[in-house]
Amino acid sequence: MSNKYEELVKQTFDFPQKGFKLKKNELQFNGIDIKGLIDKYGTPLKLTYLPKIGEQINIAKNLFEKAFKKNKYDGKYFYCYCTKSSHFSFIINEVLKHDVHIETSHAYDLVIIKKLYAKKKINKGIHIVCNGYKTDKYTRNIASLINNGFRNILPVLDNKVELQDYQKRIKADHPVNIGIRIAADEEPTFDFYTSRLGIRKKDVRDFYETKIRESKKFNLKMLHFFMNKGIKDDFYYWKELQSIVSLWCDIKKTCPTLDSLNIGGGFPIMDSLAFKYDYNYMVNEIVATIKKICKKNKVDVPNIYTEFGSFTVGESGATIYSVIGEKKQNDKETWYMIDSSFITTLPDIWGMGEKFLMLPINKWKEECHEVHLGGLTCDSQDFYTKEEYINAVYLPKANLTGQTKYNKDYEPLYIGFFHTGAYQDQLSGYGGIKHCLIPAPKHIIVEKDKDGKLKDWQYAKEQNAQSMLKILGY
Repeated sequence: MSNKYEELVKQTFDFPQKGFKLKKNELQFNGIDIKGLIDKYGTPLKLTYLPKIGEQINIAKNLFEKAFKKNKYDGKYFYCYCTKSSHFSFIINEVLKHDVHIETSHAYDLVIIKKLYAKKKINKGIHIVCNGYKTDKYTRNIASLINNGFRNILPVLDNKVELQDYQKRIKADHPVNIGIRIAADEEPTFDFYTSRLGIRKKDVRDFYETKIRESKKFNLKMLHFFMNKGIKDDFYYWKELQSIVSLWCDIKKTCPTLDSLNIGGGFPIMDSLAFKYDYNYMVNEIVATIKKICKKNKVDVPNIYTEFGSFTVGESGATIYSVIGEKKQNDKETWYMIDSSFITTLPDIWGMGEKFLMLPINKWKEECHEVHLGGLTCDSQDFYTKEEYINAVYLPKANLTGQTKYNKDYEPLYIGFFHTGAYQDQLSGYGGIKHCLIPAPKHIIVEKDKDGKLKDWQYAKEQNAQSMLKILGY
């Protein structure tokens, strides 16, 4: 029986798969020659493949369009991008090429909106859903944009007091649309029963009746909910969706301006070659459920908003390392040491136990064995030891000894963590001080030119000592 890595993968999974294939014994990612980028730029490196963003947006749009037609759903669909998943200009600019809208979560998001408007990337008609617990600066920035003619900014109230800020600050000569976030109930295994965000369900109707219904300044346009575990085909998701839609229908009967339901985000992305998720079924079932409940209550169906962050940009990203050392710590455990840190480059691994799709770039025809991956920091948590579906990490033998390491003809083992494009730079603090002063990797952008050919360019060099010492006051 063959013990080569390529055979292990083909025996365990369907391979090749969309986005991944071998060419000359080296892994290709969306047609990108990863080894060629390594030869050109070195490791560690972060990679963003911009065309994947448009692919994901169009997948979701087509799914909802198909579900609307199948269910004869008389409403509109609005795709919003969650800026918090990645604020980089090259990401936002790519997103905006695909006729989508924006969801924000902090005051400085709206400073970005102003910059985008000044550069004519957006106009004042774009839909901007403002979520999150609002600081004073956040509500001030929201009011400023509304007062300056952004007619589709929609602040979603996270608490009852928030409305008072808008009453004081908004000077528009027309009623302003607002939304209410409903505090969603989580499944029993979660750390808490009800989300800290939003107004509790039992208070929403009374709050509308006493504070908004008779207001000449505000119209209730949207109800919003989001479950931390995301959109999953389980009892808890469907129970909560049905509960929220029923509440929406109840308020709709006395609120003619209520015409939208925001079902949040949470579509999963591919985290293993064994990943399976029936997007088509889930979207169709969501649309059918909403229509069924509205029909029962004899009210018009709502427009549907989604807020996709990870789904939009997650699969566009990859993080590539070299294995620079091999350590045998006991009779059973072999460690591969990478040339960076999981804590500083992929903080979800450390903070949440997140699993990403991990594959070697080269040496697919070498024998493989179980290993643990270790980062460069002195932190005991800087490791990766399990895959999502295998409960172990198998990689080709690096054959890394003191002799081969310094042999100019020796080719290191390169490994890639794929679909890492969402949240990781935001959580690790791009360009700041890293644990143990591990530098941030270089960042490479890959896009297509006007002829459809791939081209790459370096967005950022690897962080140097001088930039960190300046921050530290040296």
